[in-house]
Amino acid sequence: MPEGPEIRRAADSLEKAIQGKPLTEAWFAFEHLKPWEAELAGQHVDRIETRGKALLTHFSGGMTLYSHNQLYGVWRVVKAGQEPQTNRILRVKLAAADKAILLYSASDIEMLTPEQLTVHPFLQRVGPDVLDPSLDVETVRERLISPRFRRRQFSGLLLDQAFLAGLGNYLRIEILWATELAPTHRAADLSETQLDALAAALLDVPRLSYRTRGKVNEKRHHGALFRFNVFHRAGKACSRCGGTIEKTTLSSRPFYWCPGCQK
Repeated sequence: MPEGPEIRRAADSLEKAIQGKPLTEAWFAFEHLKPWEAELAGQHVDRIETRGKALLTHFSGGMTLYSHNQLYGVWRVVKAGQEPQTNRILRVKLAAADKAILLYSASDIEMLTPEQLTVHPFLQRVGPDVLDPSLDVETVRERLISPRFRRRQFSGLLLDQAFLAGLGNYLRIEILWATELAPTHRAADLSETQLDALAAALLDVPRLSYRTRGKVNEKRHHGALFRFNVFHRAGKACSRCGGTIEKTTLSSRPFYWCPGCQK
């Protein structure tokens, strides 16, 4: 299941294909969106924003296309005039003179005004996105110790998009390993030093994964963590303490950790 870094990289590829180019065609499969086909022709995509697993495609005319891939949705970049052979069902096409971006199989798709964006149920429910450059460590720390989140175990909290959008299972695992915390810990249990370390890791680990595509060059990223220190490494030695990495299931997801240093 893709997490925030993978979603953001997908958005980057969509932006590279179509951002700033006049649209030669906008096509929607759903009848309630059909009136926007003529309206969007000639406009351009200003930017594509990610909020967890939702994409917000902002158009020059002021409207925003909201789409959530859920389990089966996927975007593709193709040459203009081409459509790949696939069993997936096309839902959205936005085409410029040279490239087109296609959304398949998704069903949660809406066109929203700026006012509707501020009251959209999903967007109101999710927390700040970990890849939003304006999100800082101090804000994350405040969320950790807030009455809403401070007494929740990290095993569930770090999967809850209402806490921070864009986190997922492999990030949950690697963040807790990086900070030497157990999944049963809560923010209310931590020292000030531990809180500071966790707040920093909640941003640093996903942002490193995004920048490096999960491959870290030790010389280029001095002191940086490898993406998978424990994820999918059950039975192998922990690179920090030499203990044996174990696997269990937490919050209905596979969980990996080192009992030797995540006490």
